[in-house]
Amino acid sequence: MDQQPLPLPTPNAEIRQWAMFCHLAALAGLLFPLGNLLGPLVVWIWKKDLDPFIDAQGKEALNFQITVFLASIICFALMFVLIGLVLFAGLMVAVLVLTIIAGVKANEGQPYRYPLTWRPIK
Repeated sequence: MDQQPLPLPTPNAEIRQWAMFCHLAALAGLLFPLGNLLGPLVVWIWKKDLDPFIDAQGKEALNFQITVFLASIICFALMFVLIGLVLFAGLMVAVLVLTIIAGVKANEGQPYRYPLTWRPIK
């Protein structure tokens, strides 16, 4: 007889909200330099012990922003051959869209994994 694994319980509203803030805190990068890294880092460090869902989503958000930071450096280096400007614009659109999607998914209680992300923080 095949037994289906039990679904994980949906985190409560407060946990989902803090997980969402881990992702959306990256939008602080619109206000000040490196805010996209510092925002998720501060929220994750502050609330990671509250629930494993917040811990996992905070790590995911931070890993994505580290990847974006490195990709931005590459785009800036490529601006000398003009393609970097186009790549940077595309990167920023993708970052905005993926960050919002991740925030919405986390608020729904669904874990989100960003595509094409280097994950140095385990």
